[in-house]
Amino acid sequence: MTTSSIVSKVWSFCNPLRDVGVGYGDYLEQLTYLLFLKMADEYSKPPYNRKLNIPAAYNWESLTAKKGTELELHYVTLLRELSTAKGILGQIFTKSQNKIQDPAMLAKIIDMINSEQWLVMGADIKGDIYEKLLEQNAQDVKSGAGQYFTPRPLIRAMVECVRPQPMKTIADPACGTGGFFLAAYDYLVANNKLDKDQNKFIKLETFYGNEIVAGTRRLALMNMFLHNIGDIDSDNFISPADALIAASPVTYDYVLANPPFGKKSSQTFTNDEGEQEKDDLTYNRQDFWATTSNKQLNFVQHIRSMLKTTGVAAVVVPDNVLFEGGAGETVRKKLLETTDLHTILRLPTGIFYAQGVKANVIFFDNKPASKDPWTKEIWVYDYRTNIHHTLKKNPLNIEVLKDFIACYHPTNRHQRKELFNAETNPEGRWRKFTYEEIIARDKTSLDISWLKDKSLADLDNLPDPDILAADIIENLEAGLASFREIMIKLESKE
Repeated sequence: MTTSSIVSKVWSFCNPLRDVGVGYGDYLEQLTYLLFLKMADEYSKPPYNRKLNIPAAYNWESLTAKKGTELELHYVTLLRELSTAKGILGQIFTKSQNKIQDPAMLAKIIDMINSEQWLVMGADIKGDIYEKLLEQNAQDVKSGAGQYFTPRPLIRAMVECVRPQPMKTIADPACGTGGFFLAAYDYLVANNKLDKDQNKFIKLETFYGNEIVAGTRRLALMNMFLHNIGDIDSDNFISPADALIAASPVTYDYVLANPPFGKKSSQTFTNDEGEQEKDDLTYNRQDFWATTSNKQLNFVQHIRSMLKTTGVAAVVVPDNVLFEGGAGETVRKKLLETTDLHTILRLPTGIFYAQGVKANVIFFDNKPASKDPWTKEIWVYDYRTNIHHTLKKNPLNIEVLKDFIACYHPTNRHQRKELFNAETNPEGRWRKFTYEEIIARDKTSLDISWLKDKSLADLDNLPDPDILAADIIENLEAGLASFREIMIKLESKE
């Protein structure tokens, strides 16, 4: 069967499950448990004959041998027992629960998975199937999974600019479903003739991440496993710990990340009256330049601290990181001084599943201590002004980002050529700014634009109504998010 036909087959159970209250995300979780057990079963048989730490009472065959209420009761027990296992097995089944209460439907899904031989499929096919399922889940507004799903064309463009090399480590402190790891893996495999040691290193020692949401971490582990990263009985390489709590004990060659949207970190506590309240969470770390409850600024500081002195980072950040005063200005100045922050990609709205997001990608190279600032010039590519994307009618694709990749000049970024010229090409989207020009800006703002918004100047060239409506929704939701933060702040002071 083709990838698309298997995806269609697997996804065909969604609608009847939704009718009985099982959402996309819950279905995907159940698929993860069952797929893992089925593949473990295949590993235990010829030609692999591997001994795995899955008790016979709770293996795949224990599920296929039961029907009806007996199956449902056994499945509940199986999930509970395997959640206590060590290694990746226990991580896959952490906090697992049966969300499919209809034994007949559960049996059909088990039969569907049992009908395929998953190990004989190439890693690209298995992985592509799972990635498509994750994307389908991200598109479901009710699931809320969109916040963990970065558009794959954007990830691919970032990886093609950074160009990771074999035998180097790659980290993501908020890895979601593992999109950056998979794109980096694909790039490494496609662009290098890897020997045995390099293949082993990629499989077991290249990727390291954090994901605090148990369900999302489960999807990431399974996603990587299906792409041939990690092993069924290897150690867990995605930590459930909050990456911001403490400095990373290890530094890495590359950090590729899209930290979670939303400016504030918060913690829940019980007040004197026994009521649950939320309070802004600040991280008092000696290695941070500024103490702030702004989660995005904390991630930028943390990512810089995770890099080796020769390390390279590409990070998606919201606009506030580029212009906010106070801690924001401190972080930007320190970043310019201690790293070579050489590139900013301004992203359009309408490309993320989380609404109301205005974001950018910042690229910087870490450097050793120096008395002079390492950043000499910043190149900005404005792919926002007069650009209109929507998730359904005009989604982001890799083709529209190829011009940025060419301007970035990944083979030697010191040979870049400016597109913008005030007289001959004022519409040029690729422009260079010196360190002196940046540091002279109010609050050292990196929120830089120079192109004219044509929709404001020419009413005859307005975008289509659906694009205009999407832009209005984006702006309204961004405004509402800001108002919510103000309300929470005011309520906490009462």
